[in-house]
Amino acid sequence: MILKAKERGGAPQLARYLLAMRDNDHVELHDVRGFACDDLPGAFSEADAIAKGTRCEKYLFSMSLNPPEGANTSVEAFEQAIEQVELKLGLENQPRAIVFHEKDGRRHAHAIWSRIDSERMRAINLPHYKMKLRDVSRKLYLEHGWTMPRGLQDRSLRDPLSFTRAEWQQANRVGLDPREIKSAFRQCWEISDNKAAFERALKERGFWLAKGDRRGFVAIDYRGEVYSLSRYAGVKPKELEARLGDPKQLRATDDIKAEIANSMSRKLEAFIKDAERDAKQRLSVLAFRKTEMVGRQRDERQKLWAAHEQRWQAETKLRAQRLPKGFAGIWHRLTGQYGKIKAENERETLQTFRRDRAEKDALVLKHLEDRQALQQDIKAQRTMAHQELMRLRKDVTNYRQLERDDREHERSTTRERKKEAETQKRQRDQRSRRHRGFEP
Repeated sequence: MILKAKERGGAPQLARYLLAMRDNDHVELHDVRGFACDDLPGAFSEADAIAKGTRCEKYLFSMSLNPPEGANTSVEAFEQAIEQVELKLGLENQPRAIVFHEKDGRRHAHAIWSRIDSERMRAINLPHYKMKLRDVSRKLYLEHGWTMPRGLQDRSLRDPLSFTRAEWQQANRVGLDPREIKSAFRQCWEISDNKAAFERALKERGFWLAKGDRRGFVAIDYRGEVYSLSRYAGVKPKELEARLGDPKQLRATDDIKAEIANSMSRKLEAFIKDAERDAKQRLSVLAFRKTEMVGRQRDERQKLWAAHEQRWQAETKLRAQRLPKGFAGIWHRLTGQYGKIKAENERETLQTFRRDRAEKDALVLKHLEDRQALQQDIKAQRTMAHQELMRLRKDVTNYRQLERDDREHERSTTRERKKEAETQKRQRDQRSRRHRGFEP
């Protein structure tokens, strides 16, 4: 599984994020260890208070564990991975919390440790933790038989289409997958060897080359969204300038936006709005199915947790009744019967814990399978909408080219008519002079 981590502060904000249901289908506080409080906000407030006794600002170590898509990973597998990380980084005895998140049919975990050694009141140093987590991640892929990502196999094989949060938000505003945008820009760069070819390749995909306000080279789409070519095409500014020339020779973004706004036809704008509206309606139906499914799953889980709690209390009471009290209890201790009953109770308690966890895991895995099936429908719908929007972008470019050809044809026709009119005027003048020359 992929392990991502960082040292950080802001414990109260992190607690709110981990427990937030807004972006997740399900959230579960799985374990709190080493804190006086057994709830996450209280535990993190405790970590924040202890850290104030030191000069450490990043007193938490936060890590996310993401299994491959389609891998239904058990709770034990997550716990074993977390224990491996603790041993690798030297965090075995530190206070820790584990939170499970489920989103889009996938379950991942967050493990957060306090870095503050309360006995010595100093932060535990974590040198080269990224390299150590990479080693643990490789080991987990091999242990579970998962297909290892190319980026983990070799650093030079990392995905060139990785994107930042800002790029993702920008792509969401436009309605396209950022990976598609990056792929389109990269293809334009690879198939062109000069500025004219690159600009033509961009226009075929519905983008215009321009001079950025803060960046050198940018691309603009029909909505006026600006994309940094060095970031989206994965090309260094020096390489861009070597092939495309001085960016100051390009038109400014405002001029391009004005041209795009003037050249867009109302009919094409209506087509785009219709496509977006249809896609939104189809996605809203799937969103309703998702909301209904998540609500039903939460209700089923709540009922199962409540049944487990009720059964646990009843069984705990029954086990407690087996232990005699008073003089009978003293006699059982003397004869050794008390220890046997206690050992039997402990075995039953462990079996009960494993039984409840197995029932819980079975329900969660069933919910994940149902959610994954729905997520496939959502992905298919989004892909169809993205493809349609990309086709419309090409239509915008074709319309602009057609409009440019019409204007050029009109100017050419006007020039020819003007030239023909001037020729006819000269001929009339010549005939008039000849006619005056024959007069008596």
